[in-house]
Amino acid sequence: MSTATPESRERSALPVVAVVGPTGSGKSELALQLAERFNGEAVNADSMQFYRGMDIGTAKLPVGERRGIAHHLMDFLTVRQDTTVAQFQDLARAAIADIQARGKLPILVGGSGLYVRAAVDVLEFPGTDPGIRARLEDELEHHGLGHLAVRLAQVDPVSAARISDGKRVVRALEVHELTGRPFSSFMPERKYVQPTVQIGINGDRAELHQRLAARVHGMVAGGLVEEVQALLPEGLREGRTAQKALGYQQFLRVIDGESTMARATEETIVGTRQFARRQVTWFNADPRVHWLDWAQPDIGDAAAELVRHTLTP
Repeated sequence: MSTATPESRERSALPVVAVVGPTGSGKSELALQLAERFNGEAVNADSMQFYRGMDIGTAKLPVGERRGIAHHLMDFLTVRQDTTVAQFQDLARAAIADIQARGKLPILVGGSGLYVRAAVDVLEFPGTDPGIRARLEDELEHHGLGHLAVRLAQVDPVSAARISDGKRVVRALEVHELTGRPFSSFMPERKYVQPTVQIGINGDRAELHQRLAARVHGMVAGGLVEEVQALLPEGLREGRTAQKALGYQQFLRVIDGESTMARATEETIVGTRQFARRQVTWFNADPRVHWLDWAQPDIGDAAAELVRHTLTP
């Protein structure tokens, strides 16, 4: 005869939970509430929070504010290092499996859309070739993004219409050269690897803009430029990804005397708003996301009910 309590039976059947949405919407707080309700642990899916020392500018939740809840996949890279979405997929799924094996609820939290999909969806990632990648990166540096974008439009118009940053254009061309297939062909139908519920947080756009502006001003007052300065000896300039993060890129120019604090602050605010808009567009395209308004007073209860509705029979 089983001695399992209703609570333990519920935990054993809980799905993977993904808390998603734009930056500044309150994902970290909701993830903490769900972790407290369901004995969960967080798995970070914000690609800039992978980096040690990048705390203020990424709005990383301080250890002292995590309420004793374990957070996985934070601070595992130096600013000199890089990782791929495929590598993250392996790490995230291993963390999720470990959490589940201990009878706890895995809560994926972050706004990096492709990383979320990599963790929860059936998603194939083609291999890489350092030689091809280096050659394409050299072309990007010497001939510019437009040169590579034209080539991508010829071989993969679907990807060309979707992506615009140099790193992703290089990756799309690398995949085509390596496999003979367009990069877009590796994006399958939306299908979860295991039972999953995605909970999105959003709200009034004007209020979000105010939140983001206040957040950036708070980061500057909290020592963002000093954080950037402290990361220089750690190799921030040498890191291909870390140095381009919002805030870090802008305040590097302040340190170099190429910008002012006021200009860097405003550029970071504008860039963060644009990034948030892209995040909303990405997650809105996924019909499986259950959206909640951050202003509703019972958001924790509503999110918990969504989790319960996805329990395995």
